[in-house]
Amino acid sequence: MLHAGAAASYAFKGVQDGDVLELGNVAIRVMHTPGHTPEHISLVVTDRTRSDDPWFILTGHTLMVGDLGRTELATSAEAGARDLFKSVQALKALPDWLEVLPGAYSGSVCGRSLSGKPTSTIGFEKRHNRAFRVEDEAAFVQMMVADIPPPPPGAAQTRAVNAGQTAAAE
Repeated sequence: MLHAGAAASYAFKGVQDGDVLELGNVAIRVMHTPGHTPEHISLVVTDRTRSDDPWFILTGHTLMVGDLGRTELATSAEAGARDLFKSVQALKALPDWLEVLPGAYSGSVCGRSLSGKPTSTIGFEKRHNRAFRVEDEAAFVQMMVADIPPPPPGAAQTRAVNAGQTAAAE
C-alpha cells in the first residue's frame, strides 16, 4: 500500500487522502502527509471495539517525538518543507489525545531533536515540539532548510530499492 502518486515500478495498492481501510473492528484512515517524501502517508487507526474516536496515528518520518522528518532526501529541501508545513497543519487538527507512533526516535538521522521516548500525543507535540509549533510558513521553511545534516549513508540507494528501481544488496 502506497500513496497513489508514488513512483514505484511494481504493482501496489494505491491509496488517497481520506481513504479508509476496514479490517474487522479496526478502521485505518489514510492521511497524505508529504514533506519527508512527496508520497508519504500517515495512518489514523480506530479500534471500534473501544470507541469511534481514533486511537493512534502511525506518522512514519513526518511527525516524530520532539521533531519533524527531514525534507531533502526525495526532493528539494525547500519544496519538501513547504509540503511538510501543510501536512503539519493537518496533523495539528487531530485530537490532542491521539497517540503518535512515529517511524524513528532518538539515534535516527531523520530528525534533529528526536526524543528517546518512542511515542507521544498530538497535544504533547503541540506544546513541546519546537518544529511543530511554528505557525508562519516562511519561518517554518527557513527553519527546516537551515543546518541540514549530511544525508544518511545509503539514503539514495534505499529510496531506489523502495521504488523498485534497483535490487537490494544482499
